[in-house]
Amino acid sequence: MQKQKILFVCSQNKWRSLTAEKIFENHEEYTVKSAGTAKGARIKITAGLIGWADIIMVMEKKHRSRIQEKFADLLTDKTLFVLNIPDDYQFMDEALIEILMARVGEIITI
Repeated sequence: MQKQKILFVCSQNKWRSLTAEKIFENHEEYTVKSAGTAKGARIKITAGLIGWADIIMVMEKKHRSRIQEKFADLLTDKTLFVLNIPDDYQFMDEALIEILMARVGEIITI
């Protein structure tokens, strides 16, 4: 069975989405990547990443809006979730990991 592909998205791709990528990167059922919506993002979201993903999980509603504005035509067969995680955490912050595990666990089997 092919692994489902999950794309985690925040603004800069330095803390929240990158943490999500790191904690789920060795999952048996999923392949994960991360990206950011801001101009200065470590890895900027692209049409290619949208096309690659089966599931897109964004940290805030503004990320969903930015993706919908720029890539609306690519989202027709994509599942997009807002995790509602504010930009209050550093990379691999224990509290962030706990929240990610809980919120992502509500959506997929982890």
